[in-house]
Amino acid sequence: MRPRQFDLIAFDWDGTLFDSTQIIVRCIQQAVTDVGGAMPTDRAAAYVIGMGLMEALAHAAPDVPRERYPELGVRYRHHYLARQNDLSLFEGVLPMLTDLRDRQHRLAVATGKSRRGLDDVLRTVQLKSLFDGSRTADETAGKPDPRMLLELMREFGTEPQRTLMIGDTTHDLQMALNAGCASVAVTYGAHEPHGFEALRPRGVVHSVRELHDWLLANA
Repeated sequence: MRPRQFDLIAFDWDGTLFDSTQIIVRCIQQAVTDVGGAMPTDRAAAYVIGMGLMEALAHAAPDVPRERYPELGVRYRHHYLARQNDLSLFEGVLPMLTDLRDRQHRLAVATGKSRRGLDDVLRTVQLKSLFDGSRTADETAGKPDPRMLLELMREFGTEPQRTLMIGDTTHDLQMALNAGCASVAVTYGAHEPHGFEALRPRGVVHSVRELHDWLLANA
């Protein structure tokens, strides 16, 4: 077997492993209109995916007063919980992660979700045992601040040059760049790929199958 290039591989969650982008967009739009704001466009709502919840909602609803942000968050959670049973892993994610574990990579999640939200979904899809660690936006700095990756690297004693971040947004790729890590961008999630090149990902892939193949060849 070819020697590993990366000891630690960190994945974003929504839009990278979990097919949730469109539902999150709709929930953001509904939450904003619930509190009297102007509905953000699909593109504006998708742009904030990966940020911490309050930061994302504030960015998506600039006309909503700050004192209503907590209510905005409540309405988002209401709509998301009502639809969470409609969410699932992208096809091919489970065998990809299993192959990476078999090759002795450390696997982690670095996500804009809350700790409670991530733990709930990991139990739902029975994935928790596949990941060695995780960081969420409510327990450290949100993307693109590098602290999620820096903390994961410290936890596992991994250097930046041996760490790979995989995500579907420019926030993910900028976080990797800020942490001194390599990255791979996926185009099937929240952000349009035209913004990826400036953030110097090692690869840009268009499906989970293509990501799986890239990792087997390059990670």
